[in-house]
Amino acid sequence: MALDGFRTAIHHGNLADAISIVQQRTPQSFNSHTLSIAVTGESGSGKSSLINAMLGLHAGDEGAAETGMLDTMTEPMAYPDPFLPGITLWDMPGMGTSYFPLNTYCEQLNLSRFDFFIIVGSQRFRSEHARLVREIQRMGKRLYFVRSKADMDLDASRRQRPSSYNEERILEQIREDCRGGIAAEGVGHPKVFVVSSWEPNRYDFPLLQQTLKAELLHLKRHAFLLSLPAVASPIINEKKASLKGKVWKTALFSCLLAAIPVPGLAFLCTFFSFRKHLFQYYSSFGVDDRALSALARQVGNPVWELTAVMTSLGTTPMTALKLLSDSVGAAVMVAEYSWKRLPLFGAMVSGGVSLVTTYFILQKCLASVADDTQRVLSKALEAEREKTN
Repeated sequence: MALDGFRTAIHHGNLADAISIVQQRTPQSFNSHTLSIAVTGESGSGKSSLINAMLGLHAGDEGAAETGMLDTMTEPMAYPDPFLPGITLWDMPGMGTSYFPLNTYCEQLNLSRFDFFIIVGSQRFRSEHARLVREIQRMGKRLYFVRSKADMDLDASRRQRPSSYNEERILEQIREDCRGGIAAEGVGHPKVFVVSSWEPNRYDFPLLQQTLKAELLHLKRHAFLLSLPAVASPIINEKKASLKGKVWKTALFSCLLAAIPVPGLAFLCTFFSFRKHLFQYYSSFGVDDRALSALARQVGNPVWELTAVMTSLGTTPMTALKLLSDSVGAAVMVAEYSWKRLPLFGAMVSGGVSLVTTYFILQKCLASVADDTQRVLSKALEAEREKTN
């Protein structure tokens, strides 16, 4: 029902109402939503073992993720979480293998289809992890970083420096290394868990499960907000197509007026038609000044943050004077000169220039305003997501 109201508000060009409908949803209303969690990282980092530990299974159990020294996976494998409702853990192929090179890993596996990420690393935070963090950040999605195989690290440290061995100090050093690497990529307050999948009752494994459970509804809401631009896109495109069908009528009317042998009329007709319809487009899509002010109040952000993502604002009625002068001016002068000798030819040239110019400028403006609507909506939804980060 919430999506129906959201779609209706977008259709009527009321972005503030669309955001209001989203804001009215309580965290509990997301209980029935699903959350796809991609468990990813380099090959051999312990992704499958982590999933099995989270599922309460051991390698070889029915329904357990397949583990092994060789990463032969070519497709993500889904594992529904029996303890958390609406959670599916996806065991991803290892990054950096011959099948999935580092530079094409994200595109090959289409990571954008997943809602949340657990990056698993078995060594120090490295450039491969940073690349994944950057890609997840670019998509506007969230992540946990799990440093696996803590038992092996502690055992090695105990053997190397038995006299100075301090388990908690070593674990904290590992956490700080990972936090520092993630924070360097722009992630605020990065969540890092140092675990051993062989000992799920020790280290940070219980904390990982508790944190995921505590944040589950917020993560589902975050994923829901990220999905809304895709929900709005066909509605915006449908409206653009509807308005696009009327451009020919406007251009034809401009053509008929421009054919009247009055000097400068073609230019003025094109300009005023552009001005009128540009304002109409802004109003229809809900990105005119009044609507943007209402939207800014709704999300609690200044208006300039919304207008900053708009590119069509550079095409105002005043800048149209230069645009029209450059594209139409010379042709109109030729047409008006021809009126004196060949009136019929002059009228045809003047009308034709006005027809083509009006049509293409309005088409360009319509597409630009529609694109701006999508960007403004995404920016407003981004502000909503940040409130729960």
